[in-house]
Amino acid sequence: MKIFAVHPHRLAAWAQRFLIIGGALALSYVAFTLAEARLYQQRADRSLERQMQTQTTPAAVVPVSELKEGDVLGRLEISRLGVRVAVLQGTSSKTLRLGAGHIAGTALLGEGGNIGIAGHRDTFFRALKDIRKNDEIQIQTANGLSLYEVDWARVVAPNDVAVLAPTTGPALTLVTCYPFYFIGPAPERFVVHAHRQFVN
Repeated sequence: MKIFAVHPHRLAAWAQRFLIIGGALALSYVAFTLAEARLYQQRADRSLERQMQTQTTPAAVVPVSELKEGDVLGRLEISRLGVRVAVLQGTSSKTLRLGAGHIAGTALLGEGGNIGIAGHRDTFFRALKDIRKNDEIQIQTANGLSLYEVDWARVVAPNDVAVLAPTTGPALTLVTCYPFYFIGPAPERFVVHAHRQFVN
């Protein structure tokens, strides 16, 4: 019986081809995901603009029971950081791939109380690493524009849900994974808290 041995150089060549093909597929997936998110953001922007144009009188906030995962609720902007992202209902992996997600159990956009919004650290919320106290955050909905001013940013444990607790006044809490450049599941969360500004 003949035993066929694989030459080490041939084995190395196969491994090299495998790694090149795997790398190309991974890069293609990332490019596709980013392109999908960009296109979705454009559609969400158009959808929100249409809602704003057709809105003649302030509409009642849609009950959370009537919202579906992925519904467009509004838009979040932090001008100083160049952040502009659609806020969608829910925090499923697909929803957070396409935009920022409203966290279940927190106040809805347009309501009083503490609004919780989550986003991925490697896409829409990467710029939060440079957030500062007093930065302005804008939340645009079909009913109008709300302005928030950053109070603080801190790192917390993943199970620290106290940051999402109801508040007596209108507030906004942004949540993303931390550290920002960590590879794999992040061990902590980066939280930004802001209060609503009332403009006369």
